[in-house]
Amino acid sequence: MTLTWAEFRRARRRSRLAWAILATGVSVVIGGLAWFFAVGQFAAVGPPANGPREAPVLAQGWMKAVPSVRAVPPGAAAALLDTLTVKGRAAMGNYDRAAFGQAWLDVDRNGCDTRNDILRRDLADVAFTEASSCRVAGGSFEEPYTGRKISFRRGADSSKAVQIDHVVALGDAWQKGAQQLTAEQRQHLANDPLNLIAVDGPANQDKSASDAATWLPPNKNFRCHYVARQISVKAAYRLWVTPAEKDAMKRVLGSCPQQQTIVPHRVQAVR
Repeated sequence: MTLTWAEFRRARRRSRLAWAILATGVSVVIGGLAWFFAVGQFAAVGPPANGPREAPVLAQGWMKAVPSVRAVPPGAAAALLDTLTVKGRAAMGNYDRAAFGQAWLDVDRNGCDTRNDILRRDLADVAFTEASSCRVAGGSFEEPYTGRKISFRRGADSSKAVQIDHVVALGDAWQKGAQQLTAEQRQHLANDPLNLIAVDGPANQDKSASDAATWLPPNKNFRCHYVARQISVKAAYRLWVTPAEKDAMKRVLGSCPQQQTIVPHRVQAVR
């Protein structure tokens, strides 16, 4: 069938329009994927609107601060971030958890191991096992990473529902300066209440050894404290950040420019 000139022009316009719509659609998809893998993966999770905004560091009367490499300076978290060294990760191949000492030591010498100290600090309505003033048997709390209220009950299967997270993961610390610390300094980093929070077990597993560039708490209300706490830990133990990590931290702190560093009670640094 032979097309007239007018019909040919109309067909060509429709073809151009179709290609323009297709190109726009492709651009939207590519832009959406870029947004998701940059920041959208953190925003896409629907956290509670009223989750906790911070977590404790010390408990007066029975919990002591752990000496770090240097004291955390008070002030704006964003300002402290700008003082941290920025460079790439060191090799992970030689990482060994044993380099940070035996897990859950009583570094502050208060008579209780670190795991039970953190459970006692973070949980409400704490119950202890029979004839013990250290071994936490149960409790409940408004969990900071998800914003949900969850319970802890000690048991072979139930204990894993609440885990103690290293805010700066030990694997991440190893790649960003901890290899240069002394054995005692690494031991303190692994048991420092500043670097420890009781959290939802699955959320902790999801985080693994991620830094702020690849994982943030689903509870958006907690992110400013979380990032400020990571910055404070890295400053306290002279750890560095990667460029992507620093950018992610700056994005979070952009929503809370008044966020302060997390400063435990001052103690003497360990050399």
